[in-house]
Amino acid sequence: MALYEHVFLARQDVSSQQVEALVEQFKGILEANGGSVGRVENWGLKSLSYRMNKNRKAHYTLMDIDAPSAAVQEMERQMRINEDILRYMTIRVDEHEEGPSVMMQKRDDRPRRGDRDDRPRRLREDRS
Repeated sequence: MALYEHVFLARQDVSSQQVEALVEQFKGILEANGGSVGRVENWGLKSLSYRMNKNRKAHYTLMDIDAPSAAVQEMERQMRINEDILRYMTIRVDEHEEGPSVMMQKRDDRPRRGDRDDRPRRLREDRS
């Protein structure tokens, strides 16, 4: 069986419980066709770059899938029919990443505002 990463966007009108129900529905489709779902990450309600079907926000969800291609095709077919799904994308990967995805990792590499070492050298020498 092949490994996939699958991300789908659900409408902003649906609740978090309905998004979890959608995940369970698609997980059931995959398991019925001989696949399995590993990690499921709910990235939450995020703003879209542009409007899709009159929606400005969407619920993002990531699923790590280990399934045959027929199971993934059936799940995508069901997503095309479902009105609550705005977009989806499935990518085949060589292996699943361990730990949280990049979207769930806290970014702390940004420079802080007001740090003294961030000033140009010329300004630091003038103060001395």
